[in-house]
Amino acid sequence: MTVLDVEGVSNVRDVGGMPAEGGRIRSGVLLRSGQLSTATPAGAAVLRDAVARIVDLRDGEEVAAEPSEIEGPETTHLPLFLGSVRSFFESDVSLDDLYLHLLEESGDRLVEAVRIIAAGDPTLVHCTVGKDRTGVTVALALSAVGADREAVIADYALTESQLPPERSRRIAEYLRSQHPEAVHAVALATQSPADVMRRLLAQVDERWGSAAGYLRANGMTEGELDALRAALVEPID
Repeated sequence: MTVLDVEGVSNVRDVGGMPAEGGRIRSGVLLRSGQLSTATPAGAAVLRDAVARIVDLRDGEEVAAEPSEIEGPETTHLPLFLGSVRSFFESDVSLDDLYLHLLEESGDRLVEAVRIIAAGDPTLVHCTVGKDRTGVTVALALSAVGADREAVIADYALTESQLPPERSRRIAEYLRSQHPEAVHAVALATQSPADVMRRLLAQVDERWGSAAGYLRANGMTEGELDALRAALVEPID
């Protein structure tokens, strides 16, 4: 994976290069990031040159507060959270429970996001910080084509170090003041522990057989899974 410098946007990277069954993940096909609303004109130009499709996983409230249409690439809005982001902090949901909730409640939208990736156009997937919704979507897509599990987990875990430290400090202070009894709020907003993704992928295997099995169970066809492999996996001679 390669961390990219896109002016005004945090947590941007290309997941290409990691080992996968039959080869490695292609570079330039699947990118991930935080929200794009603060992209400078130079940053927006980099994204225009890099991708043809953008998948925005934020809800309508988030999009209205921070609109981020980049002129050029086709943007698809697929809000993954059913209910507001705020409600997860109010109910003190853990990262493990949040990700399981995504799998159980948003399967059709997760499949739709992966279908866009499978179309093979260079695609950027993002949410607000590029950690949770983006992390689950990208991990499913990569795992479904046999990407090395530890590489997938490492890609997810990298996010925490890519978030602006001042932002994380400010958000942690705010959450502690607003939800003093909360156990999980700071982790929910700022952390991406490797073990959380490791446990999630193990649960996917246990319940659906594999990430591909999860996508099948939520409507993805064998032909679409083949297209995903063709889009993401580059054979190595």
